[in-house]
Amino acid sequence: MGQFASDTFQLLTRHVRTTLRIPIWILVTLVQPVIWLSLYGQLFRRIVDLPGFQVTSYIDFLTPGVVVMTAFFGSAWSGMGLLNDLNDGVMSRLLATPVSRGAIIAARVLHAALTVIVQSSLILGLGVLLGASFANGLGGSLAVVLVAALLGSGFSALSNGLALLTRREETLISVVNFFGLPLTFLSSAFIASVLMPEWIRAIARFNPVNWAVEAAREAVLGNDWTVVLGHASLLALFALTCGIFATRAFATYQRSL
Repeated sequence: MGQFASDTFQLLTRHVRTTLRIPIWILVTLVQPVIWLSLYGQLFRRIVDLPGFQVTSYIDFLTPGVVVMTAFFGSAWSGMGLLNDLNDGVMSRLLATPVSRGAIIAARVLHAALTVIVQSSLILGLGVLLGASFANGLGGSLAVVLVAALLGSGFSALSNGLALLTRREETLISVVNFFGLPLTFLSSAFIASVLMPEWIRAIARFNPVNWAVEAAREAVLGNDWTVVLGHASLLALFALTCGIFATRAFATYQRSL
């Protein structure tokens, strides 16, 4: 276990240094959330007048959803970095060392989670600047960041597992694009769940993105912390399952060498 933790930390440090060399990429990934908050927040601001919305400000309603969507989309592309390591021979050199194999996956998942934490904090701050107010204050905001990190960890592990199995950028891009928008719109990120068609609500119950959206929104705007804890537990289970999938995919990759 000590070797695993040490290897994970060293590899995580490598990924963080790579990100810090080009920090502009973190800001680039925030361009879309800025558009969602500034334009969608204004375009659909009157939608809260519909029965079913329990808030009076759409920016309050939208901000937690944008945090979750950013975590989802950013983490879903995590496998591209692994593919670059495969193509550049970095993975082959790693496998020639005694580094823990599980640490290779764990470090990438932790790096994705750290990136999500930074992005989520910036988006929440932007939401406040645009007029959002969170009833549960700092505690609720920290819960949103935690929920987003759990979602990001799960989809990062899933993305890395798929990268190891497919080993092709085109395939990974196709999979992410195929599931990305449907999972977003099959959630309550943009609209209250009571206003969604029944069949969408039924699917949303099994959608990890919707678990995160509902938990994040309840954390900053609601009072039912059992919902937050319940959905956070589901997200932790999802992250664990995806982590096991990625680990087994790595074992499959090693056997093919």
